[in-house]
Amino acid sequence: MFPPETKVLIVDDLKTIRNILSDILKKAGLTIIDQCGDGKEALKMLESAVADDDPYGLIVCDWNMPELTGIELLTKKNDSPHLKDIPFLMVTIESEREYVLKAIAMGVDDFVVKPFNEQTVIKKLTNVWNRVQAANNNS
Repeated sequence: MFPPETKVLIVDDLKTIRNILSDILKKAGLTIIDQCGDGKEALKMLESAVADDDPYGLIVCDWNMPELTGIELLTKKNDSPHLKDIPFLMVTIESEREYVLKAIAMGVDDFVVKPFNEQTVIKKLTNVWNRVQAANNNS
């Protein structure tokens, strides 16, 4: 699992979902959690954190949002040399195979389908952490 000091950014246009995810992450032991309501604001926060030499270690992001969707944010993150290595967990109501395949092709580390529960989110976080560790061990 991610270390407690991992800085996390939750991005969702629904404050209720952000708060639920934040509570779950806190139960999983994460303590540094920021939130924002759209991808455009998230991109600014991600870039600012890198500029301040205090980057995020995980992004938990909704797919469908105004301003900049989760997929658009993922693309911009992956295009940035300073952001590309931040793990990305997509949260979505889109469970159709084409959406899942698109997200995987775009480089999402894992995804959670709404509605979700605490166990599902923690399992997905563990999966993402294990992938990060495997990638670090192979490099």
